[in-house]
Parts: sequence; structure tokens; C-alpha cells
Amino acid sequence: MDGEKHPTPAEPVAAERPPEGCLVAAIRIPVRIVVLVLVVPIRLTWDAVTAGGRAVWRRGLVPLARGTGQLLRAVFVVPWVWFGVRVLAPAARGVGSALTWLGGALFVWPWVALWRRVLVPVGRGVAVALAWTGKALFVRPWVALWRYVLAPVGRGVRDVALWVWWKGVVASVAWWYLRVMTPAGRGIAWLSRGVWAGLACVGRGIARLASAVWGGVVAVGRGIAWLARGVGAGLASVGRGVARVASVMWGGVVAVGRGIAWLARGVGAGLASVGRGVARLASAVWAGLAAAGRGLRLGGVWLLRALFVRPWVWLYARVLMPLGGGIAWLARGFAAAGRALGAGLAALLRALVVVPAVWLYAHALTPLGRGIALLARGTATAVIWLAKALFVWPWVWLHTRVLAPAGRATAFLFKLVGVQLALAVRALGAGLALGRGVWSGLAWLARAVWAGAAWFGRGFWTVAVTLVRWIFVVPAVALWRWVLVPVGRAVVVLVRETGEALGHAWRVAGHMSRAVGRFLGRLLRWIFVDPVRWAYRNVCAPLGHLVRDSVWRPTAQAVKDAGRTARQALAAARESVRQARADVRRALFGAKRAEPEPLVRDRREPDPPQARTLGSSTTALTKD
Repeated sequence: MDGEKHPTPAEPVAAERPPEGCLVAAIRIPVRIVVLVLVVPIRLTWDAVTAGGRAVWRRGLVPLARGTGQLLRAVFVVPWVWFGVRVLAPAARGVGSALTWLGGALFVWPWVALWRRVLVPVGRGVAVALAWTGKALFVRPWVALWRYVLAPVGRGVRDVALWVWWKGVVASVAWWYLRVMTPAGRGIAWLSRGVWAGLACVGRGIARLASAVWGGVVAVGRGIAWLARGVGAGLASVGRGVARVASVMWGGVVAVGRGIAWLARGVGAGLASVGRGVARLASAVWAGLAAAGRGLRLGGVWLLRALFVRPWVWLYARVLMPLGGGIAWLARGFAAAGRALGAGLAALLRALVVVPAVWLYAHALTPLGRGIALLARGTATAVIWLAKALFVWPWVWLHTRVLAPAGRATAFLFKLVGVQLALAVRALGAGLALGRGVWSGLAWLARAVWAGAAWFGRGFWTVAVTLVRWIFVVPAVALWRWVLVPVGRAVVVLVRETGEALGHAWRVAGHMSRAVGRFLGRLLRWIFVDPVRWAYRNVCAPLGHLVRDSVWRPTAQAVKDAGRTARQALAAARESVRQARADVRRALFGAKRAEPEPLVRDRREPDPPQARTLGSSTTALTKD
């Protein structure tokens, strides 16, 4: 087992801290002294309040709450639970069983019999008749109409439409494509190739040749238009023929629809007469059921009033009202006791907790908080002024006195250069139309202007970089190196030392508070706990053992023996009374006849096997 133990990891070595100067030593000792003087009373007060609150919570409030809960449970919950379990639940079960049987006999069983014996057979017959009638009147005529009329007519219309489409439209379009568009396209392609060859060979006669070609194209277009008008007239004649055929077919469909409408009107009249007869029958049945329902309602109201209203009214007036008055009186007494107990606890808590806490807040925490607030306010004012002096005011002066004038001068310079470049571009654009010589001159001028602009840009960049370096970079580096870094280091050292001083002072105050608490605990133990413990061990325990062994146990044993004797006497008396009652019954009515044993036993099930005993055997050698 020792070999399985993991080695204890070595404690991490603290990182070596940089050497500390005289500033750190000069700050650390005063800060620790001041913080220790401020933190020790706070820690002692905090530990005392914590210990007192924990003791009050564990030894006072928790047992008081538990005892109050047990008392309230014994006073309010247990009696009502017993009353509900022993009285209300059996009464409710009996009333529920009676109401269930009565409700079933009055409301459920007649309707179940009516539903099973009358309505279900009648409904099934009516459903079968209506289903057959519906099929005969609605399904089969429409199926026959669809199968023998509409389907053949639709197939014929589809075949005619397909023939007209293929022969009238598709064939015409195909003939038009093969006989007209393809030769015209090939001719146009050949003509386009010739025109392109002529244009490649003779460039100057393009206009004349184009006009001739345009005249030929116009002529061809006119021919195509004349041919299209002829094809359109043929298609219009075909469309008029198709419209006539469709109008004839529509007349046949309208005639068929009128016949179907006449048949539907006849069927609707027959169903209306059947519905009126069913409605009259239903109204007669409803009148009978309404009369029966009124009688049942009157009888049920009287019965429910006799069974539920009057007993509950009597129970409320004779039992619950007096019981409620007594419970209310008892509750008022407990409320008065609770108010008195609450007032005492409030006074105790006020004397033990509120008054010391108010004094601590008014005479210790409030002055300390005000001092910390004043110190924090002064520190914040100094830090804000220092931040403005280091970061805001220099940059405002730099922007107002340096950057804004430099920006305005740079904008004026760029505007002047832009105007000159615009004039040069306009001159360059005007000179481009003069020829190659002017172009060469403008190119030379552009190179010269570019060289001048590049020289100006390099100079401006050098000046701008120098200005930015000496205006922004060098002051910022000096400010960071000689002002911000030392101030930041001092602030870091001050904050670190203050935090370490607070931690050290809190730990020292904890040790002091623990020592003071242990001294007070030992003192209280010597004064209160040890005498009480000695009295319990040396006086109360022996006296209690003497009372238990000499008085309590003999008394309890005597009570147990007396109870056992009384129970035995009662059992003997009950047995004597039972025997006397049996003798009287036997003398008056005679002995009870023994039931004759049946001659033929039921052999449908085999007899169970008998258990093995010492006087019998199940083996073949020892069997009798």
C-alpha cells in the first residue's frame, strides 16, 4: 500500500521578486501600521457579530422554529387529519358508493339499455338503408355516367384535339421551318458571307453594297410577311372548324347536365319527404323524452335535496358552527400567546442584535466610511487633474496651435496643385486633337509635370514625416518614458503595498480575534460549562439512575402486570359468555346438522400429493 502512494508534490517556489528600493520600504511600513490600526477593530467586531449571529441562529431561532412547528402541527394538523381519515373519508366513501349506484340506476342504466336495445339496432338499419339508397341514387348513376358517357366522349375529344394539333399546328410549323425558314436562312447566311468578303476586299464601297443588301433583305422580308399572312388565314379557318366542333360537343354536354339536374331534383324531393317523416318521428320521441325528463328532474331534485342539502345544513348548523367557534376561540388564545412570545423575542433581538448593530454603524462604520469616501474623492480629483494635465490639455494645445494651421496650409496647397493639374489636363485634352507632334510635346510636358510632382511629393513627405516625428512621436516618447512610466510604477507599488497590507492586517487581526475568542470561550467554560457538567455528572445522573431503578421501573412493571391480568380476566369472561350463548342457542334450536359427504367425487382434477411423514413411505419396498 505504501508503494501505491503518490509522492507529495513539492511546494511551488515563489517567483523571485525584483529588488525593492527605498520607496517601497518607505511606503510599506506606514501603510501596514495604518491599515492594521483600522482593520483590527473591524475584524474583531466582524468575528463577534458572526459568532453571535451563528449562536443565535443555531441555539435560539432553529429550536424555536422547530418547537413552534411541532406545536402548530399537534394543534391544527393532527386533529384535522384524524377527523378526515376516521370520519370524513368513511362517510364520503359510503355516500359516494350510494350516489354512484343511485346515479347509475337513474341516469346511466336506462340510457345504456335505450342505446343498446333501441337506438343501435334502429341506427344500423337506417344506416344500411341510407347507404344502399345513397349508392343507388348518387354513386351508381355517376359511375355509369362517367364510365359509359364522359370517359368515351373525353377520349374522342382528346383524339380529335391531338389530331388537330399534330396535323394543323405541328405540321404547319414543321413545313414552315423546312420549306421557308431553312432556305431563307441559308440564303441569308450565303449573302452575309458574300457581303463580309466584299467588305474585306473593298472597304470604300460598303455603304452602297449595304444599301443594296438592305433592299434585298426588305424584299425577302416582304415575301416572308406575305407567306405569314397566308399561313395565318389557314390557321384561322382551322380554328373556326375546331370551334364549331367544340360548340356541338358543348351542346351535348349541356343536354346531359340538364338530365342529371332533373334526376337530382327528383332525388332531392324524395329525400326531403323522408327527412320530414324522420323529423316528425324525432319530435314525437323528443316530446316523450322531455316529459320523462321533467318527471325525473322533479324527483331527482327532491331526492338530492333530501340526501345532500338538508343533512349538510344540519351538519353546518349543529356541528360545524359550534366546533368552528371553539376552534376560533382556541386560535385567538394561541394568537395572543404568539403575539406575547413575538414581542418578547423582538425585544430580545433588539437588545442583543439591533442596538449593538446601530451603535456599531453610527460610531464606527459611518465615520470610517466617510473618511474612506473623502480619501477616495480627493484621490479621484487628483487623478482626474493629473490625467487632464498629461493627456487632454497638451493634445488640445497641439491640435489648436499646430495641427489645425498645418492642415489648413496643406489643404490650400493641395487645392492650388489641383487647380494647376486641372488646367494642365484641359490643355492636354485640347492639344490631343492637333496630331502626333502635339502628342509628343504633351508627353514631354506630362513627364516634366510628373517629375515635378514626384519631386514635390517627396519633399512634402519628408517635411510631413519630420513634422509628425518632432511634433507627435518625440513628445509622446518623452512623456511615456519620463512621466507615465515612473508615475505608473509608483501607483503600482502603492496599490500593491496597500493590497498586501490589507491582507496581512486581516490575517493578523484574524489571529488576534481567534486568541481573544479562545480566551473568552475558555473563561465562559470555566464559569458556566464546567460547573453545570460537574453537577450533571456527579448529582443529576446518580439521582436519575436511583429514581429510574427504584421508582420508575418497578412502577412500570406493576402497571404492565396489572394490565396483563386485566386482559386475561376480560378474555376469560368473553370466552365464558361465548360458551353460554352457544349453549342457549343449542338448547333452543338444536345442534347444527353435519352436511352429508357427496357419494361421487369430482374426478376432473387429480388429488394433491400427500406430504411425507414418519409413519408412511413412498418407496415400493416399504409400502403397505
